[in-house]
Amino acid sequence: MPVQLVENAPAKVNLTLRVLGRRADGYHDIESLVAFAGLGDRLTFTPGGKLSIALTGPRAAQAGEDADNLVVNAARALAARIPGIALGAFYLDKNLPVAAGLGGGSADAAAALRLLARANAIAPNDPRLFEAARATSADVPVCLDPRPRLMRGIGEKLSEPLVLPPLPAVLVNPGAALATKLVFAGWSPAAKPAVPLDLAAMVKAESHERFLQLLMTQPNDLEGAAFALAPAVADVLAALRTLGGCGLARMSGSGSTCFGLFSSAAEAAAAAKSLRARYPNWWICETTLS
Repeated sequence: MPVQLVENAPAKVNLTLRVLGRRADGYHDIESLVAFAGLGDRLTFTPGGKLSIALTGPRAAQAGEDADNLVVNAARALAARIPGIALGAFYLDKNLPVAAGLGGGSADAAAALRLLARANAIAPNDPRLFEAARATSADVPVCLDPRPRLMRGIGEKLSEPLVLPPLPAVLVNPGAALATKLVFAGWSPAAKPAVPLDLAAMVKAESHERFLQLLMTQPNDLEGAAFALAPAVADVLAALRTLGGCGLARMSGSGSTCFGLFSSAAEAAAAAKSLRARYPNWWICETTLS
């Protein structure tokens, strides 16, 4: 039997997101502190044969046509840079909501690059992996080695991995897909600039409470644009803020998923249970960000 390789594709959560301005090429420069959840999609790879992808899982129908899947695009981008590499069949168990601000497609693409590297004895730090990631989508580079980082530029300028305190969290999506392009198009500069991000203080925060205080000084600059396109996102944030123990509620990325941060996993689990009873049609998951 052919050997199957497996990689998890954890959800990316933007703890902060500042939009610094529009660029001449139509993209936006950003600054974002990113962490990863203890949940996500799962990608299996069987080396050999023609490049293909098959989707299963509760969100498979939302993932689009196979030819547009970022897994396939990432594999082609790497093959263009390393001629002769062995491709093969991918099987994606799609659990994350699509167009939800969690970088699900980018996480899947990054997992595909890691699988191809393993199958072809390519070093994890081979620069061609990063080049292929960057060519695939702006969020793929940070997902290639899914550890907390500060991302700048359009996502290609990454800090070294950061050590953050474990953050018990509840992720909530109301079922409203948001196109990143449309959300960024609706962005307008804030009247008052945000306080500069003090990354050193965040990394050295002596307590969970202090870390949250520092996070609160930073915005997600895309929330207003997302609310205009999908008012349900504002409803999610309002619901999270009513929960006991929720220290911070914020939208991730360009939406529509929001997260609430809690002091303990038990508090997060209780909050998720309460939300499920009130909003049975929402996607709600407790997890830990790190």
